[in-house]
Amino acid sequence: EGTSGEGTSGEGTSGEGTSGEGTSGEGTSGEGTSGEESPRRRRRGRRGRAFAAVAILIVLAAGGATVGVGFGGEREKESRPGDLPPATAEVTRTDLAQRETVPGTLGYGTPQPLSAGAAGTVTWLPRPGDTISLGEPVLHVDGRKVPLLYGDTPLYRELKPGVEGPDVRQLEAGLSRLGYVGFTVDDEYSVNTAQALKRWQRHLGLEETGSLGAGDAVVAPGKVRVAGLETQLGQTLHPGATVMRYTGTEQQISVDLDTKKQKLVHKNDKVTVTLPDEARVTGTITGVGNVATREGGGDEEQGGGDGKSVIKVTVGVDREDRGKLGTYDGAPVDVDITSVAKKGVLTVPVSALLALAEGGYGVEVVDGGRTRVVAVRTGLFANGRVEVTGDGLERGDKVGVPK
Repeated sequence: EGTSGEGTSGEGTSGEGTSGEGTSGEGTSGEGTSGEESPRRRRRGRRGRAFAAVAILIVLAAGGATVGVGFGGEREKESRPGDLPPATAEVTRTDLAQRETVPGTLGYGTPQPLSAGAAGTVTWLPRPGDTISLGEPVLHVDGRKVPLLYGDTPLYRELKPGVEGPDVRQLEAGLSRLGYVGFTVDDEYSVNTAQALKRWQRHLGLEETGSLGAGDAVVAPGKVRVAGLETQLGQTLHPGATVMRYTGTEQQISVDLDTKKQKLVHKNDKVTVTLPDEARVTGTITGVGNVATREGGGDEEQGGGDGKSVIKVTVGVDREDRGKLGTYDGAPVDVDITSVAKKGVLTVPVSALLALAEGGYGVEVVDGGRTRVVAVRTGLFANGRVEVTGDGLERGDKVGVPK
């Protein structure tokens, strides 16, 4: 019908053939085609579909970056061994933390002044860097040892039987720690306290008076490290004079942290510290300042200094890592603090992500000899892994990664 019917000998030539139904109407595109598809046209259609299939296979073989194209972000197929990813990794549910590195200084902290109530000539001094513990001499005045007591109440009067107060308890606590017994640690200076003090005075080579004058000892919060001397041998000392500056005996890290990042740090948070020799140690934040200052000095409220506003953050190094610190004092270090953290999220290696041509990312889930591409939404990136969520993606699934 396509040749001898209406197309050529009927209405095609004389009537509507050329401009009407003959060519563009019923002749070619009319009943000639729609009536029944020719064998040639069927072969041509199959050949076109075959070419399209080959093109898709070529795209899939060329790389994973577009494996989701045309599959709505997900596909599943039986795979031969050569079609499977070269390696797989497990989908895990874990905590992710993104870290930020800030500069710090490793040392012994800011030196504090240490005053003595003694009067006389200085006859012995420790050396910078020495440590002084409870009961050990801080200095000698007129040849007499002036020992260290732990506490926060300065000696301001003579302690003797009948005296009461927190300074009495401070002395008795020190005597007890040094191993002297026979009295009760309280606020009352008893005869028994005096007997214990005499035994300590005998041990120090001092006159056994049983009382303690304001200049007979020096008070500090704990064991001290001599940071620098403020007096010298032969100098005449007056009560209340500063004899040295001291620090604690354990190294710590000090960080001047931009106040904009203050919410990132909290007391007892764990941090990682990189030392000048590239060794890494674990630390714990021991203090977060509340008063902001301008970098370079000056209280922010008073408008002092120039530059950004900072707070002081201190970090103590965990005991098991202190042996790595050596003798660093004032050394620059890097401190890694947590800037973002998420708990219990699904994660895959970053290398498992496939860029989908229609946008976004996917992962290739491998299940035995079958694979499927699952579109995922990404979240936090940290430590070579990325948070992902996707329909049907579960903990324990295997995903393709580079070899």
